[in-house]
Formats: sequence, structure tokens, C-alpha cells
Amino acid sequence: QVQLVESGGGLVQPGGSLRLSCAASGSIFRFYAMGWYRQAPGKQRALVAVITNGGSTNYADSVKGRFTISTDSAKNTVYLQMNSLKPEDTAVYYCNGAFASGGYWGQGTQVTVSS
Repeated sequence: QVQLVESGGGLVQPGGSLRLSCAASGSIFRFYAMGWYRQAPGKQRALVAVITNGGSTNYADSVKGRFTISTDSAKNTVYLQMNSLKPEDTAVYYCNGAFASGGYWGQGTQVTVSS
């Protein structure tokens, strides 16, 4: 079993920045990829960014150039740096990890972009 715990969400004004963290613990023998998804009210959960164990990244078109995904292997943590935030970025952000033992989700963290 793997546990994923997100932190770093909150309320921020348009144009502001936030950094989300997702700490993994448990049976972490090998991870294949970790990513961030988001779900806005009334919408389906959608991919925001993903990073593979080889360091390759992929982003949703809507966040390219504004968001950056990274990992700290020593801390078993994946980050999502979010800059130039827009009201349409408001959502619950979920961490997802693909490990040798299976796929796992965190509990989610709310990000609200509003003036």
C-alpha cells in the first residue's frame, strides 16, 4: 500500500502563485509516474501534469508555461508549482501515483483563485 498526502492548497488572487506538495509513504519500491489532476465543480477530473521516473513531463495545454511539476526523490515528494493563476484554475487538486504495487490517489487539496 502507498499513501499520498497533498498539501499547499488555499485561496490566492488572480496572478498569484501556489506550490502543491504530495508526499508518498508506504510500499514505495518503484514508481512509474506521478501526476496532478484537478476537478472543478460540475466537471470531470482532468490531468494537469505528469512526470515519469525518467524525468519526462507532460502538461495540459491550459497550464503550459504556468505550471511546473517536479520531484524530490529523497523526500518521496512530487510538487506542482503554479504561477500566474487564473480563476479557471479553481478546483480540487489530486495527486496520483503509479507504483509497482498499483495506482493510488491522494485525498485532494482545494485551490481557489479569486479576488
